[in-house]
Amino acid sequence: MKFNPLLTGCTLCLMLIVRPVEMRGEEILPKHMTPAAVKSIERGLAYLAKQQTAGGSFQTTQDGSTYPVSMTSLAGIAFLANGNTSSRGPYADQVRKATEYVLSQAQGNGLIAAGAENGRPMYGHGFSLLFLSSVYGMETDAKVRDRIAKVVKDGIQLTASGQSNMGGWIYTPGGGDEGSVTVTQMQGLRAAHNAGFTVPKGTIQNAVRYLELCQTPEGGIRYSYNSGNDTRLPISAAAITCLYSAGEYESPLAEECMEYVYGQFKNRKNGFQSGHYFYLNLYAAQAFYQAGDEYWDAYYPGQRDSLVKSQTSNGSWNGDGVGPVFGTSVALIVLQLPYKYLPIYQR
Repeated sequence: MKFNPLLTGCTLCLMLIVRPVEMRGEEILPKHMTPAAVKSIERGLAYLAKQQTAGGSFQTTQDGSTYPVSMTSLAGIAFLANGNTSSRGPYADQVRKATEYVLSQAQGNGLIAAGAENGRPMYGHGFSLLFLSSVYGMETDAKVRDRIAKVVKDGIQLTASGQSNMGGWIYTPGGGDEGSVTVTQMQGLRAAHNAGFTVPKGTIQNAVRYLELCQTPEGGIRYSYNSGNDTRLPISAAAITCLYSAGEYESPLAEECMEYVYGQFKNRKNGFQSGHYFYLNLYAAQAFYQAGDEYWDAYYPGQRDSLVKSQTSNGSWNGDGVGPVFGTSVALIVLQLPYKYLPIYQR
């Protein structure tokens, strides 16, 4: 189903706060959601909540101290994906504090980043646009909404002005282009558009063109335009979600990327294997879910069980060697897609 422009503002709020109904004392679970997955999600959310500092960030772990804005935004999205808002739900305090922290990191030029973010501030900028735009639709405090609006509008401008001549983005504004940062900016811009903010049409068109330029003979996407024909599976999966977000549901590039990514998934008996496993599944899950039941039914049950099984005793996942906040946030976003609380991830 294509994006419905009416799903903004208060409608987003209603979608975010309505929780699963109960019948005869038993919760009716969405398709493919199991009691074991629900328990795993509860443990993961409890772990994340314990990692949040009094100031709202997640700097208690290595990944949090290295990428504070990125990790806080991803953790915030994980709480939103469970149906929490800044005023409702068991993790309302965590959402509210995460929002305050991310807002506090907005710089005068529009960049949302805490210091250097390990030399890659545009990751945090993109994830924070996604998080703040998602929060905006259900925020009930008018003053906070105004603050979010100002930061998001400035952030959109920073992203637009930081786009390379080729149409992509890299770790710092205006420094060049590569696939992983490009898809982060595209999804952040789409979330902002969903929330009712104006996004320059040319910025999206140029970004789509950049992905087209980066397509390899296999049908997927390379790391960057000048990096040769080495297809990167995680970036190819991420590109699908961004193309869908840009309305390119049936474009040749989207279809060929899906054919490549789904082919890689089907040809591996134990699912995806990648050095960027969590990053890959963050975007592959969205791509398969948005593509329809044929893909989702083949992918999610196995991935669900794999994540439940690999969760550590303290409720976390150590994702891609980046750290437990990253891994836990990503695992929770993937596991909670059936809840349908965040429109940016929906069909």
